[in-house]
Amino acid sequence: MVTALIRQAHEGDKMAREKLISDNLGLVWSIVRRFEHRGHEKEELFQIGCIGLMKAIDKFDTTYEVRFSTYAVPMIMGEIKRFLRDSSMMKVSRSLKENGWKVKKASDMLSQRFGRDATLQEISDEIGLRVEEIVEAMEANEEVASIYQPVYQSDDSEIYLVDQVAGGSTSKTEELVNHLLLEQLLAELNEEEKELIDLRYFKEMTQSQIAVKLGISQVQVSRMERRILMRMKKSSER
Repeated sequence: MVTALIRQAHEGDKMAREKLISDNLGLVWSIVRRFEHRGHEKEELFQIGCIGLMKAIDKFDTTYEVRFSTYAVPMIMGEIKRFLRDSSMMKVSRSLKENGWKVKKASDMLSQRFGRDATLQEISDEIGLRVEEIVEAMEANEEVASIYQPVYQSDDSEIYLVDQVAGGSTSKTEELVNHLLLEQLLAELNEEEKELIDLRYFKEMTQSQIAVKLGISQVQVSRMERRILMRMKKSSER
């Protein structure tokens, strides 16, 4: 039945296309729930998800040996993820943006003056911000530190670190691929790095809490986290 409708839709049958869309709206809603509380209304994400559904209908090859819903899920998720990424879901407040600009300007100036990278304390003394405020501004404006950056990309799919720690249902195949990828990336980390990622993303602890647990400063935690995510991203691209 679904295959016949898809063939009809590909031949220009608008009623068949509309029925496919209508029959799969529940699937879109089930995926939208995975992205709740990310700064956007559910209805807005639903509309974006429907775009992904329509793309899945248009691109689905009836010779595929998979169910249409199995094919549609990553298409719908991919559309929502692109929207969240492009609309800067990790919204940075104006004050953080301004502080980030001050930090960068001071860092560049001090580096030229000293002939080396400026320390956080030197930047703090220069612009009058506390070290903690500098770290916060750097994190907010540092793209690579975001868990919404892709850790794996191919021609038609992307996997984000957040996908590995977020709840929600996925197909068994997608679940297996994600699990194997994350397992491979984590295997390249040393024990301290694995513990940091576990505490940060699986146990959802703050950097300050991790600093206390590991017996290091919050600044060290921040630097280590950025370094680990950068290395994981590079490893996945090899």
